[in-house]
Amino acid sequence: MVKKVLITGAGGPAGVNVLRSLRDCGEKMEVYGTDISNYHCEYAKPWVSKVFIVPRCTDTAHYIPAINNIIAKHKVEFVHPQPDIEVTVLSENREKINALTYLPTKETVRICQDKQKSADIWQKKGFPTAKAISLRPDHLEADVERAFNELGKKIWVRATKGAGGTGSTPADNSDTVINWIKYWLSRGNKWDFIAQEFLPGRNIAVSSIFKDGECVTSQGRERLEYIYPYLAPSGVTGTPVVARTINDDNVNKLATEAVLAIDSKATGIFSVDMKEDNSGKAIPTEINAGRFFTTSYYFSAAAKRFNVWYANMPYLLVKLAYKEKIPEVKPYNILPPNVYWIRHIDCGDHLVTEDELAKS
Repeated sequence: MVKKVLITGAGGPAGVNVLRSLRDCGEKMEVYGTDISNYHCEYAKPWVSKVFIVPRCTDTAHYIPAINNIIAKHKVEFVHPQPDIEVTVLSENREKINALTYLPTKETVRICQDKQKSADIWQKKGFPTAKAISLRPDHLEADVERAFNELGKKIWVRATKGAGGTGSTPADNSDTVINWIKYWLSRGNKWDFIAQEFLPGRNIAVSSIFKDGECVTSQGRERLEYIYPYLAPSGVTGTPVVARTINDDNVNKLATEAVLAIDSKATGIFSVDMKEDNSGKAIPTEINAGRFFTTSYYFSAAAKRFNVWYANMPYLLVKLAYKEKIPEVKPYNILPPNVYWIRHIDCGDHLVTEDELAKS
């Protein structure tokens, strides 16, 4: 039987990397995609049987029927939403989708998509996390003063929802924070903001897939350089141009515990972000639930090179969604350390070991 799979948000970089992963998995599939832009559909076309224009997912009265029409017409069996907003909509409407999904519970998705909620849960359970304080527009001056008093002389300001460092900036004075938030609100953004303690150490990410409260597999990496960092005050623009694999048992343990602190029976994709504090201790800052990091093809390319099939996590996800029996796989450290992923706009991507990097 040829699997028939639909990837939403297929024309974005994250969607394309999932499509590329499924193309390289070694199993023949019929893969379809959706996007809201006919321009972006061009990015998906090389990797899919067909790509479809659909309404914005926030227009659920038209979006859900459009997805189900594609499912019915092409006998699609499994749907994976890649953008956060589509994760939200498909999660909340999963009973209306006439195909398999492999999503965390509705409540888990809700919690993970609100950085304040996840931080509150971690704090209540005594789990190490970056301290967070809400910055309310109607109490902004008082909240900002409290943030500096409790979090230190330098803080991190960010929107509670959104990917790619949405609304984020470091700040070392009240005027910066107040004017920053007022600027975004004046532009019509209805974001909620929080202040978090500033963590100066390594920027770490752990990609993982869970089933019934068990980590099926995962791999850690360190982000080393970001795309066009000078375009953002924070220097963080959402996706790295240079990253390397890390095999750190403490990071693995923390990532798993961070997920299970929110959902003890976790099932689905959990992409965990961490930062190190002044002492080098890794601290989880957020979890992106239900979707892969933008650079999912990084590990899929490494899966081919190092003959670790399940490092192709989009493929593993499909097999789990189809309830296939999975051969024994390692839950942690599935790839060698110091394997670099180097990429940039119009420059392609390159998988390079540390030895190869030193010789180049």
